[in-house]
Amino acid sequence: MRIFLIRPESFTALGLLPEDLPADGFLWLGCTRAELNAELAAVQAGLHRWMGAALVDLHTSDLLNAHLPSHFEDTSWYDMLVFRRLAATPSSAQHKDGEDPKPPKRDGLHEALEAIDTNPVGFAVFDRVLLTVHPEGCQVLEHFAQRLEQHSQEPDLRGSARLPTSPADLMLRMVNHMVDSYLELRRMLTRQFTALQAALLAPRSRFDDWPALLAARDALHRLEDTCEDQRSAIQEWIDALDEWPLEADATKRRERELLRVRSRDVLEHIERVLSHVRRLEQSADGAVQMHFSALSNRTNDIMRTLTVLTAIFLPLNLITGIFGMNFDALPLIHSSTGFFVALGLMLCVGIGLGLFFWRKRYLGTQVRR
Repeated sequence: MRIFLIRPESFTALGLLPEDLPADGFLWLGCTRAELNAELAAVQAGLHRWMGAALVDLHTSDLLNAHLPSHFEDTSWYDMLVFRRLAATPSSAQHKDGEDPKPPKRDGLHEALEAIDTNPVGFAVFDRVLLTVHPEGCQVLEHFAQRLEQHSQEPDLRGSARLPTSPADLMLRMVNHMVDSYLELRRMLTRQFTALQAALLAPRSRFDDWPALLAARDALHRLEDTCEDQRSAIQEWIDALDEWPLEADATKRRERELLRVRSRDVLEHIERVLSHVRRLEQSADGAVQMHFSALSNRTNDIMRTLTVLTAIFLPLNLITGIFGMNFDALPLIHSSTGFFVALGLMLCVGIGLGLFFWRKRYLGTQVRR
């Protein structure tokens, strides 16, 4: 378990849980689910000692559950937020800006979808204590520990606070970072879906990777549900923030307004993620519809060509059938030039019908200008 004391101008790592809260600043307790399960009694005792109230048993179970969707709940002592992060696993290597991406492989779409991780991160926000519960291998805890340590050592010349001023402020920064981490996957997902669309719309290819397309659509549906839950959780947090009692201090009111601004910014980022997922879904559906439309047009062209050929040879078959009758009085039947006359007639009829259908644009696939 990582324990940090965050003051307006300092960021300190503590080895053990303190007996009492410091006079200023707030505590940040960061741990994994296994660590929280092992040290739950000490954490509950510390929260009760510092804030006069501990976590509710139901909320403790939620923080230890790895399968819950994003949601928000509030109590008289603290607020609890469970937020499913959208981030790439370490195995998914991203292309840097300016580099030419390699052509997608056949299994690239499967790798892109499997690279999306949606493990939940839990937050218990007290007035002066923030408890964060992370999945195993989550880099958010270490990232913010290093980042806040750097901010505390580099003073801001503009005079603004670079360190979080409250547990709610730190929670919103972490949530915003987790939402923005999904944006790193946009290029990879867009590239793989572009390759899928190109395979669907290729004129001379026979697309048969329908399981990959179905898996992609299913993954996008799950991402959309995840984003919907995230948006609902943040919206409930904003509604709860508006119901907090008014502060008499002007500094506290300014901090409250900054929390509202940061909360709306997080909500706007989630909306961007949700819009991108929906655009990918629409793009995939549109590609499938265009694929079947192209197949239908190709079938229509083939049937049109066969119909024209049939229409050309019908009169020729008629002429052949007439001269094949077993009558002695047929014209040209006993003439030495009859065969050539009938053959010339058939050629004229065939060429004439071919020119007629070509003028009517029944033959050929190019549009005349």
